[in-house]
Amino acid sequence: MTTILDGFAHVLILIGALISLTAAIGVVRFRDTLSRMHPATKPQVVGLLFVLGGAMIVLRSSIDIWMLVLSGMFMVLTAPVIAHRVGRVAYREQLGRDGLLDEDAPGGA
Repeated sequence: MTTILDGFAHVLILIGALISLTAAIGVVRFRDTLSRMHPATKPQVVGLLFVLGGAMIVLRSSIDIWMLVLSGMFMVLTAPVIAHRVGRVAYREQLGRDGLLDEDAPGGA
């Protein structure tokens, strides 16, 4: 049973690392700030949660699991706030793609 759990934990860590790698590639490859916000937040957080889940399975009898839980909660709570703030600054400074943000409000004149 232990080897099955360890194998599952290693698979979770590998999946999380691959998701985080694709997020990093997306941050480097996308052109503007508004496009980079998505890979900088969503896949990065999901990848981290997979890695933390695998680490929790590996450390299942240690007290360090609570530190991993706190790290995951901190990332889940702060990533949307950071993305919102970065998007707001990019919008206000007009760093978006030309023609993407033509109107302030939907249905405006």
